[in-house]
Formats: sequence, structure tokens, C-alpha cells
Amino acid sequence: MVTTPLPRASVAEIPPYVPGRAPASRPGFTSYKLSSNENPYPPLPGVLHAAQAALEQLNRYPDMGNAQLYAALAEHLDVDADRLALGTGSVGLLFHLVQAFAGPGDEVVHAWRSFEAYPIAIAAAGATSVPVPLREGGEHDLAALADAVTERTRVLIVCTPNNPTGTAVTQTALTALLERVPPQVLVLVDEAYVEFVRMDDAVDGLALQAAYPNVVSLRTFSKAYGLANLRIGYAITTPEIATPLRAVATPFGVSSVAQAAAVASLSSVQALMGRVDALVRERERVLAGVRAAGWQVPDAQGNFCWFPFPGDPEATMRFVTAAEQLGVSVRPFAGEGVRASIGEHVGNDRVIELAQRLARPGE
Repeated sequence: MVTTPLPRASVAEIPPYVPGRAPASRPGFTSYKLSSNENPYPPLPGVLHAAQAALEQLNRYPDMGNAQLYAALAEHLDVDADRLALGTGSVGLLFHLVQAFAGPGDEVVHAWRSFEAYPIAIAAAGATSVPVPLREGGEHDLAALADAVTERTRVLIVCTPNNPTGTAVTQTALTALLERVPPQVLVLVDEAYVEFVRMDDAVDGLALQAAYPNVVSLRTFSKAYGLANLRIGYAITTPEIATPLRAVATPFGVSSVAQAAAVASLSSVQALMGRVDALVRERERVLAGVRAAGWQVPDAQGNFCWFPFPGDPEATMRFVTAAEQLGVSVRPFAGEGVRASIGEHVGNDRVIELAQRLARPGE
């Protein structure tokens, strides 16, 4: 006999989200957290002032309509405001999208390994996850993703650059995928790291969305803008998709502090890109150092790099332990690989030193 309330069966199947750990504190030694893809820079000019001013109204609910931020984003992106939807980070919008467009009996197709919140959001909605393995080099297998679409598919997710492997798809390849996907399937293009991409034929989510009405582009203020603590992201899509996306959003979910900080950040784009360019230079320096040490690592287009350890959980954890001994925390995916964020210069130096100290896989 059941004596307590029971959640839906799918809730018990939700895998736990594992956050990046902070490094262990060591007296007289500076450690670096490179496990969460955080921006190492402080808020952009004017952002703290705007956030502090918003703090004076903590006794009031935020503007549920997000009017000022919608207007600023619409101007920044040169799109109509009714094509936008805000949420508590792009991950909040991910949950809202899956909830709005998929449910029990429906399928959501996505690459794997990819962002670990995908199977969580899918299970929370009661839908079925259809993971499609990455290629050997950590890239999306777009043809296999298209092949996985069935009459039960409601959502298809493409993460570019892919978290945690760092690889990105091209506009040409993604367009070819969209040509194969039925128009009733929502295609979610997760562009959380779009500002860091430096490659030919890079994905342009805005152009794709204009050409394919079933596309939603997800972006965030957490990474390049450095507002991870405030939890704010946005979707760019059609009004027909943005409307239900707003409908399922948590009322007053985006705080006044987050809204004010985001608006202020959008007015400091030149300073933003200076910081992003500096992080990209650091990324390329780390990749060059790691490869010079003999490691074969994938191209990196986000603010992190990937050390593959396919089928070898022991090697994964040896890498993590060695990183901790150097005062660096990284993000392990046991038996798959380790992700190291691009952070402060000294922390990045230690990642290069780590690569020089450790044997490469297969040795």
C-alpha cells in the first residue's frame, strides 16, 4: 500500500547535475577553479553600479515583463522584442522549452557527451532522451542526429560549441541538418559560448532562425558577460515559439538585479569583446602548450579545452588528482575525459604544466 505521495516515475530517473568543484584551500598557495567555465574577469564597467541600484528595491517584485531588458536586447540583436524570451540562464530556458514542446511519449534527440543538463530537462518533462554518440574527435555527428529523428521526435538539440568537448559545427553543416529535419520538430541551437567562436563558416543562430522558423537559439549572460551568479539567459526564435516559452516561465524568475546588470552589460560591448579576445588568446596559448607536450586534443571554440580519456576512468581521475596537486580544479567525466576552463593566466600555466608532466593516453 502506498502511504506517501509519489512523484512521476520519470523523476526518479533524473540524473544528478554535478557542478564543478572548487579547489582545495592550501595555506600560502593560490588555487584556481577551472571546473565551471566561469569568466575570470569581474563585471563589466557600470554593471556593479546598476546592480547595486537595483538592490535598493529588494522589497519589490522585479518587472515580470522585463521591458527594459527586452528593449535593450532587441536593439542589440536588431530583432523584434516579441522574438525573445528570457529565463534564469540558458539552462532555465532549456527546461522551459522541453516542458513546452515535449512530454510523455515524446522524444528529444541530442548529442552525447554534451551538456549534462539535457537529459535532466528531458526526464523532468517526462519525455524520452535519444542520445547520439559524438564522433571520435568530439564533434557532433549531424547525419546521425538527423537519422535519429522519428515521428515521436519533438525536439532536437545541437550544442555549438559543444560542452564539454569544445568543438563547434559549421553553418553549412547545420543548414544541411535543418534541411533534413521536419518543420514540426523544434531545433534548439545552444549557443552559450557563441562569443568565443573563432572559425570559418561559424554558426549564425540569428540567420538560421530567420530561415528556419522551427529554430530556437539559446544564449546566456553567464559566460562571456560574466554574470553567472545572476542566472540570466535569452532565446531568439519566432513569436509563435517565444509566446509559449514565456508562458511556462516561472513568474518573476529573472530578478531586477539580473535585469539591470544585463542592460548595463549590453552597453559595454567594446569592453566585453576586449575581454573575450583576451580569453581566446589564452585558449590558443593553452592549446598550443598542451599539443606541444604531445597531447591530441580537439579544437576548442568555447572558453575551455578537453582532454579525452575514452574508456579509461582511472586515467581520468589520475589527471584530476594531478591537477589538484598543482592547485587547479578541473571537471572530470569519468571514462570520457576532463574539461579545463580558461581562467587566470597563472591557472592556465598550470594546465600546460600538467600536460607536460602527465603521459598522454595510450602511452
